[in-house]
Amino acid sequence: MTTNEVSVIKCTGLAKSYFQGSESVEVLRNVDLTVQRGEKLAIIGASGSGKTTLLNLLGGLDDPTSGEVIVCGRNLASLDESARAKWRNRQLGFVYQFHHLLAEFSALENIAMPLLIGNVPVKEARKRAEALLSQVGLAHRQKHRPSELSGGERQRVAIARALVTNPACVLMDEPTGNLDPSTAASVLNLLLELNQMLAISFVVVTHDRDVAKRMDRIVSLENGEIGSVSSSGETRLV
Repeated sequence: MTTNEVSVIKCTGLAKSYFQGSESVEVLRNVDLTVQRGEKLAIIGASGSGKTTLLNLLGGLDDPTSGEVIVCGRNLASLDESARAKWRNRQLGFVYQFHHLLAEFSALENIAMPLLIGNVPVKEARKRAEALLSQVGLAHRQKHRPSELSGGERQRVAIARALVTNPACVLMDEPTGNLDPSTAASVLNLLLELNQMLAISFVVVTHDRDVAKRMDRIVSLENGEIGSVSSSGETRLV
């Protein structure tokens, strides 16, 4: 992505259908969406409205039935599976409701994993992982395995893992949904601090209106379509 590009993700005419037996079920239809560099975007909507499906399409984890997704200037449909995985590893990070840390590895090793997959030398990967672990306030826990960490600490490690490649955008699916209110607030504050510090875009799928209100923009999905976008307390059509 060149410095004069302001969007990190752009999708146009995005649609997704699945087959249930012989019946086609349309999950998303005609979605147009742009994520700006450094923007914090929330995606809200009722269960079954297509939020997670949209997130998976934006991240190249699934293929649309029609339409296209551009990530940092690359049309994901133009990349084969290997090239897409490399581009995704370089440009995107992912955080889920459940941390998905590897149980047999330490916090530091979990954070370094995306770098090692990307063939970054071990010494450099360790240095960058240590820096991120410090930024999320867990420098003293680098040798601990996930089972030895609290829920909030595990989610902080997952956030650090998503950020360690310095991606253009981090896609999050209910990142605070599995935490108690106090821990969730702490994790959300950390995310906002990191967004300010690193200027990395965040796309957050959430049911939590308090989380959504802390983002720059809120996109509402209704029956597979974008119904409205809100910003600064105002609601408008896309």
